[in-house]
Amino acid sequence: MDKKEIARLVEALGSKKIGMYRKDFLLTWEKSRDELDATFLAADALRAMREAGLSPRVWDSGIAVSNFRDNSTRTRFSFASACDLLGLYVQDLDEGKSQIAHGETVRETANMISFLSEAIGIRDDMYLGEGDKYQREVGKALDEGVAAGVLPDRPTVVNLQSDIDHPTQSMADFLHLAHHFGGLDKLKGKKIAMSWAYSPSYGKPLSVPQGVIGLASRLGMEIVLAHPEGYGLIPEVVELSRRQARESGGSFSQVASMEEAFAGADIVYPKSWAPYEVMQQRVPLLHANDLSGLKELERKCLESNARWKGWECDEAKMRLTKNGEALYMHCLPADITDVSCKAGEVAAKVFDKYRDDTYREASYKPYIIAAMILLGKAKDPAATLGRLLERGTPRSAL
Repeated sequence: MDKKEIARLVEALGSKKIGMYRKDFLLTWEKSRDELDATFLAADALRAMREAGLSPRVWDSGIAVSNFRDNSTRTRFSFASACDLLGLYVQDLDEGKSQIAHGETVRETANMISFLSEAIGIRDDMYLGEGDKYQREVGKALDEGVAAGVLPDRPTVVNLQSDIDHPTQSMADFLHLAHHFGGLDKLKGKKIAMSWAYSPSYGKPLSVPQGVIGLASRLGMEIVLAHPEGYGLIPEVVELSRRQARESGGSFSQVASMEEAFAGADIVYPKSWAPYEVMQQRVPLLHANDLSGLKELERKCLESNARWKGWECDEAKMRLTKNGEALYMHCLPADITDVSCKAGEVAAKVFDKYRDDTYREASYKPYIIAAMILLGKAKDPAATLGRLLERGTPRSAL
């Protein structure tokens, strides 16, 4: 992409009504459609600049704080890559090595890590009802720090996965879809099957499927949510997605069969998650460090999961999709039958066919995160990108 084409992306960004300055990115459904479109445009512009050999560095100093309260590979490295792309140094907040272990409050921690910080990325997805709450508590503490004159500026908090939503994942997913199908507008009317799939583990968060239906329902898509009885998502998120689908001219339905969901689908997203009720039971056990209780809950859940081993994305089910060629998606890592586990979410032949597609899907995440940070920090993000483009600093001397 040449400079003229990048300039067109920046011009399109400038036409959007955006109110994201000094705001956090926690849930996609809290953002307007213009703000979602602006995030996609900024991500594309940042990617195009890097690929054109131009530096998109906004800062020459400053840090971004990485706070992962659960394990991560893709999102951890995507956050680090995004911050470096913009010129920020990443500092991990290891809570076990901080004063948090000695009772330091959220308010105090948030202020102490933010004197020279521009962004804070938080993953907190293990405790249903608490991850989103914690991220908002950090944001409130930052507001108070700025108001009191303790902090010179307000770092932007980016949700790197909570108990409710995984916006960096879903936004990357749908930017991938936009490029695959030729534009966001081409997604309207496309059928997407968001389906539960069997896994030999039980505690996977609800935030990925909820993020997918929460965003697909903003884009006029035909959503089919499929899961066995008892594997429902947070009811309020399902109802929100149903309403958003209606408002966007799309549709939302629920079925109890992977085959029914896949029939005629343009896109399939088979992904395991723990039942909503199980995640509710898990929280007090985790807080109490009740290892025997957690082990018993896991035993019951794995026993329940084993009843649904037929919920695998295999070649027969893929033949039911539109022309037998639906796009397979996954947030990764997938449980691949006879590869990463004895029985899992997806057959090896299906995953191998779409392996590069899932890697491309993941490749958009650093740019989405960088866009979220930029839009939270720049009063006029289009003007900021315009100055970077005019500056034309090469990102490499090679």
